[in-house]
Amino acid sequence: MLTEVVIYTDGCSLDNPGPGGWAAILVCRGQERVVTGGEPASTNNRAELQAAIVGLEALKRPCRVTLISDSQYVIQGMTQWVNGWQKRAWRTASGDPVKNRELWERLVLAASVHDMHWEWVKGHAGHEYNERCDVLAKDEAKRLRAGGYTEKR
Repeated sequence: MLTEVVIYTDGCSLDNPGPGGWAAILVCRGQERVVTGGEPASTNNRAELQAAIVGLEALKRPCRVTLISDSQYVIQGMTQWVNGWQKRAWRTASGDPVKNRELWERLVLAASVHDMHWEWVKGHAGHEYNERCDVLAKDEAKRLRAGGYTEKR
């Protein structure tokens, strides 16, 4: 039987593009694990993808995962778009290259070992874990902007 894990994620980019931060809170059997990080030059979409990636990569074995994000880009990407992109050699329906392909490929790989359920939650709507992830991601971006950043995992 697979262990059930809920992963809440959020990412942000100050100035978009600019310093980016991301956060994931993993909840399993009443225990929490927080994973954060950032990069000096990011976009909101890149940071949102990174949050989902680091959350999934923190798992050590296959699990039944519900990943909850306020990013429709991440949720729709994984539930509606990615199969078509892969069939078209990472091109959009209009034939353009998929943006952030390397991150999408990393996310697909990280998700592939788990029994995944993707769930969208409205951002800034009082959802406890989403709000916590938002604060953590912004703190990482601010720390990076201030020059005091070291990546955490």
